[in-house]
Amino acid sequence: MRLRLILPRRRRGAGLRRLRRRRRRGSLRRWAAGAGLALALALAGCGAGHRSTSARGEEARSRPGFGPAFGLTEDNANLLWSPTAQAPAAAAPFLPARRSLTALHPRYVRLLVDWAALQPSPGVPPTFDAPVDGCARGVQPCGAYGGIAAELAAIASQQRAARAAGEPGFEVVVDVLGAPAWAALPPHGCETGSAGADARPLAAAALPAYRALIEGLAVLGRREGVALPWWSPWNEPNDPRFLSPQRVSCEPGAGPAAPAVYAELAREMSRALEVADPGARMLLGELGGYEDGSAHRLSVAQFVAALPAGALCLSGTWAVHAYAARGADASQGNPVAALEAALDARGGCAASARIWVTESGAGAPDPGRPRAGGAQEEQGACRALAGQLLAWSRDPRVEAIFQYEFRDDPSYPVGLASADLARLDADYRLWLRLRARPDANLELSSPQALCRA
Repeated sequence: MRLRLILPRRRRGAGLRRLRRRRRRGSLRRWAAGAGLALALALAGCGAGHRSTSARGEEARSRPGFGPAFGLTEDNANLLWSPTAQAPAAAAPFLPARRSLTALHPRYVRLLVDWAALQPSPGVPPTFDAPVDGCARGVQPCGAYGGIAAELAAIASQQRAARAAGEPGFEVVVDVLGAPAWAALPPHGCETGSAGADARPLAAAALPAYRALIEGLAVLGRREGVALPWWSPWNEPNDPRFLSPQRVSCEPGAGPAAPAVYAELAREMSRALEVADPGARMLLGELGGYEDGSAHRLSVAQFVAALPAGALCLSGTWAVHAYAARGADASQGNPVAALEAALDARGGCAASARIWVTESGAGAPDPGRPRAGGAQEEQGACRALAGQLLAWSRDPRVEAIFQYEFRDDPSYPVGLASADLARLDADYRLWLRLRARPDANLELSSPQALCRA
C-alpha cells in the first residue's frame, strides 16, 4: 500500500473552521487566524525565552509503550473529565467515551484558544466561560458546559487522578489563533480573496491585548487548579487561512511577510509568560506541513529560513501538522523531515530542536473528506496511520505525536470515535495497542499487525 501525508490544506474550510461558529452556539474551535505586526524585529538571542530541555524529552518518553509521547486534541469538557471524578450531570451520557479516552493515557492535551471568539469587543475582557452545547455539529449526545473554564476544570480532574496513580498526564498545550476584527490591520500584501480580519496581523495597539489574553489564561489556569506548561504563539502561521498575507506582494519572488509577524507574536508571548508563568515553555511553529510554497502560502522550509534569528532560540521544540492518506496518486512528502532539514540548515540552537507532530490522523483516503464507511476503508485508514506512526517512532527527534481529535467532527472526520460516540474505530484500537506495547516490540510490528481486527 502506498501512503501519503495529507497536510492541513486538505481541510478546504472544514476542521478548525468550526471554532468560532461552534463557540457562538456552544463549543470551542474555529478555522481562523491572525498574527502580530508585519515587522522584522530583532528578538532576544539564543538562550533566552522559554524552551524545553533534553531531560524533559527523556521524561516524555519514560512511560512504557510507544516511544513518542501521546497527545490529543479534544475540546469537549464532557469528554475530558476523569471517569472517577464527580463530573457535572450534563456529562453523564459521555461516561463510556470518557473511559475510552482516559484509557489512552494522553500525556498532552492541546487546547485551541480562538481569541476572536472570546473577545469580540476591545472594551470587554475575554469570556472564558461562555456556554457551549457539547454537541458535534448538532449530533447527540450533547451536554452544555462553560467554555474553556470548564475544559480546564475537567483536565484538572484528570491531572489529580494521574498524580494519585503516580503517572504524568494531561499536560495542557495552549495554542492561540484568531485575531479579533478590532485588533487586526487592514488588508495589505498578497491576500487571498477569502481572507478575513481574523487572518490578518495585529495592529501595534493590539499587542498589549494579546499579552493580556495570555496573562488571563494563566490566571484562569491557577483558578481551576491546572498548570499550563506549554504555549504556542499562533496556529499554522505559514497558512493564509490563519495568517494573511504570507508575502509582501503577489509579484514573482516576493519576500515572505508572515515569519516576521509570527516572530513578533512569539516575542510578545515570551514577555507575557515571563510575568504570568516564568516556568512555562513555548512550542514554536505549529506549521502546516507544506513542502511547496506559492504566492499565498509558505512551505515549511521557506518559513523557517525567513524567521528572524532570535525567534529560533525562544524554544527548543517545534511542531508540525500532517495527516496520513493512501491512494494511487500518493505523495511521498514528509513534513517532519522537511522541518528537521529546515532547522538544521539554520544551525545553532535550531539544529538541536526537537519535533512534535501536533496534528495527525486518518479517515477517508483523502483525510477530512466524508467517510464512505465499511471495514475496508477503516482498515485502510488504520494501516496508513500506523505506517506513519511507526516511521516517526524511529526518529529520535520526534518527542510527541497528537491525534486530531477523539470525537469525529462531521465536517472533518478524522477522529477516533464516531460523532455520536456509539463506536470506536480501528484507529482507536491502533493507539491503544501502541500505548500498551514495549518499545522493543515495535521493531517487529507492521501496519497490518497493529490494525488487526
